[in-house]
Amino acid sequence: MLSIAVIICAYSNQRREQLHEAIRSVQEQEHRPDQVVVVIDNNESLLHDTREFFPHVEVVPNDGTRGLSGARNAGIRRTWTTVIAFLDDDAIAEPAWLGRLARHYGDPAVVAAGGKVLPLWQDGRPPWFPEEFQWVVGCSYRGLPQSLHPVRNPIGCNMSFRRTVFETVGSFREGFGRTGQDAAGCEETDLCIRTRRSMPDAIILYDPEAVVHHRVPPGRSNWGYFRKRCLAEGRSKNALVESLGAGAGLSAERIYVTRTLPKGVARALLDAVLRLDPWGLPRAAGILAGLTLTAGGYAAAKLSGAWRTT
Repeated sequence: MLSIAVIICAYSNQRREQLHEAIRSVQEQEHRPDQVVVVIDNNESLLHDTREFFPHVEVVPNDGTRGLSGARNAGIRRTWTTVIAFLDDDAIAEPAWLGRLARHYGDPAVVAAGGKVLPLWQDGRPPWFPEEFQWVVGCSYRGLPQSLHPVRNPIGCNMSFRRTVFETVGSFREGFGRTGQDAAGCEETDLCIRTRRSMPDAIILYDPEAVVHHRVPPGRSNWGYFRKRCLAEGRSKNALVESLGAGAGLSAERIYVTRTLPKGVARALLDAVLRLDPWGLPRAAGILAGLTLTAGGYAAAKLSGAWRTT
């Protein structure tokens, strides 16, 4: 029988109220979770505050490695359910979210499922910010499927896994993922690639009807953060390739670079020329800059690794 837990990881006092909203959105799900675990990463005051506000929620400290991967693993160790879902502390799940994810586990071949992440721009969406790069702020981006479809990996803010995944391939790799304000990522990509290698017939689904809304604070909607996140993504992809090989580590990225981004540039240029959109050219430039920065971060990390081994 299907049982499902939701894990929310948090570390920041500044996101205290957002964490409360995330927990409430899980408590108000149409499909009620069997277990809710909130993991607080190295923050005693936030741990005590959350326990006080939510006495019926299991609020625990991260008893493993500091960072998002370690906190998620700590949460997994506290759950007992057959399926484990993950929601970010600055996200709000729509009421049908958990039910949409849970329904896919009626198929025994499905080992993971995730959904759409819509940005909640706290200071308004920058008109230069291309939709193709919404992954920079942890959200669904142009190029993802528009209907239920198998994918390599879900988005970390909105994902779920069968417990058998962790029993078979292990937990989130603690050398990947965020620590505090570090912009690194790819921990869910690493887990999903390892899953497909160990379970070649496994299906990982993206369901755009399973929706969460992810806050984007002003500090993440500017050029400085865009640049930082793209460079960090390049470094993370290099670490992924070093660990798992280029064939697995960059399979989805090849399609993204050769199909999605050229279409995005053409669309932005058409907006500028045909619709007289003054932000069309900046969006096209943003796509090209994002690609260049990400590739640069990848190349710099690769060269640095080669230099260290010589």
